Amino acid sequence: MEMTGSIWGKGQLMAMSGLEGQTDYAEGLVLRTRENGVLDLKFPVAGGRIMLSQDKPETCLLLSDAFKTEHAKGVLVDAYHILIEGNATVDNLPDAYASLAEDGRLLVGLRKHFNPMLIHADIDSLFAKYVSYYKGLPTYGTAAPLEQMALQKAYSQLKGQIYSPYDGFPHFWSTPDRWPHRKMWLWDSVFHAIGIRHYDMKLAKDILRAVLEYQHDDGLIPHMMAPDGCSKITQPPVLALGLKMVLEKEADDDLMAYALPKLAAHLQWIMKNRDTDGNGLVEWNIEGDPMCRSGESGMDNSPRFDDATQLDATDFNSYLSMECEIVAEFAEHLGNKAMAAEWKAHHERLNRLMRETMWCEKERIFMDVDVTTGKQTGISASSGFLPLICGAATAEQAALMVQNLLDPETFATPWRVPSISKKCTAQYQKDMWRGPVWLNINWLIAYGLKRYGYAAESADLRAQTRRMELKYYEKYGTFFEFFDDRDECDPPLLLRKGCNEQEGSGYHQVFFDYGWSASLFVDFTAEA
Repeated sequence: MEMTGSIWGKGQLMAMSGLEGQTDYAEGLVLRTRENGVLDLKFPVAGGRIMLSQDKPETCLLLSDAFKTEHAKGVLVDAYHILIEGNATVDNLPDAYASLAEDGRLLVGLRKHFNPMLIHADIDSLFAKYVSYYKGLPTYGTAAPLEQMALQKAYSQLKGQIYSPYDGFPHFWSTPDRWPHRKMWLWDSVFHAIGIRHYDMKLAKDILRAVLEYQHDDGLIPHMMAPDGCSKITQPPVLALGLKMVLEKEADDDLMAYALPKLAAHLQWIMKNRDTDGNGLVEWNIEGDPMCRSGESGMDNSPRFDDATQLDATDFNSYLSMECEIVAEFAEHLGNKAMAAEWKAHHERLNRLMRETMWCEKERIFMDVDVTTGKQTGISASSGFLPLICGAATAEQAALMVQNLLDPETFATPWRVPSISKKCTAQYQKDMWRGPVWLNINWLIAYGLKRYGYAAESADLRAQTRRMELKYYEKYGTFFEFFDDRDECDPPLLLRKGCNEQEGSGYHQVFFDYGWSASLFVDFTAEA
């Protein structure tokens, strides 16, 4: 790939990549761009800024570990320091940081690790080294300058989200973003691997291994993991899917054999711990926070969870059934016919139960069932299309679901697929899962459509999703966490769990430089 220019915008992250050197989860420096030529220091202590110019740079090359504008050139020297040559000053640095200016250079770093000798580092060699990473990366036949810039950005963003191995983390691992998330997340890691498999198979495998190796003795794989601890809940089980996608690109029976018992143990944990009524279908863990009633589902504040305490969930059972099917395929491939038969039976049982209880003919979609009342919730959500990924829908049901996806009165919004139907007017908001579009769900729905033979509809959804990403990349220079289905407002204006916090913690504004959005842009481009 030939390096092109970049788009300087707000919210782009810079941090040392584990692919270039040792990272530091607890104290590694993370910076974030502003609209003008400013870098905010965000981690390990928030506050202070590096001023490059008062205006947005007219030309730049902005990478996760280096930049060059008409005013300055900068590189992350290591996990704790950034070195800048040219026009740069500091403003309101907290005591946690130190700086040194000398001979047209500025060194800023964490005081605890500050090394003033790094102001003499060979900035040109480091810059060239970081740029050289991209030279062997594929372009997948893209020719348009905007598309090449966006692909370069996706590669850069994913590179910046890689941590080096740590004690207890023997492999490279990824995070949704280096600020504010920082930690390793189960399904995010899978979607990262799905994109990365197109250009770095070893890294894609490492990312999946890192998640599998954090598994608890009882089979649980937490939804969030880090060197300093983990959560007590899980997340959508998609690890077998991620591994299948990787192994389709490059066969590796040793990796399959390593992963198989871990995958089976995790699915057994789910069936044991998430079937509260014993009817054979599983329910997400429900929390008390109205802004995050089910973080385990990944659809934290979806209206699906507003009223019910426990739901036989369309998405959870679809993921589980799909994973059972893939585990059966792995077992069959490795010659374990008894294990294959066991997991195939789980897959078929789950599909039958979903068809019997969750299908809503009137709304042409699968719906969650309240385990207390035994009735469907009445909420048509994007999760209701996920039975396509595991084969739970009949051919007739799938045809009706496709009609629903293409119906402008329900799910055919200007940008598809909205997280709830247009008919759910009482629940709709421009807030996370209450209307906006999520790229990973689009990817999964497209995957399911292709399974049922709707190749053209699948390709169209993938292409439309990619166009949506390109539109906002061109304007902001980043890949956002979610998008407005009505295309009435730009992503930065959307709510996140009830508010839009432009600064501060970052948890209550749509995330910029979001991991799976970059990764799936790579996949959409590579598979176009």
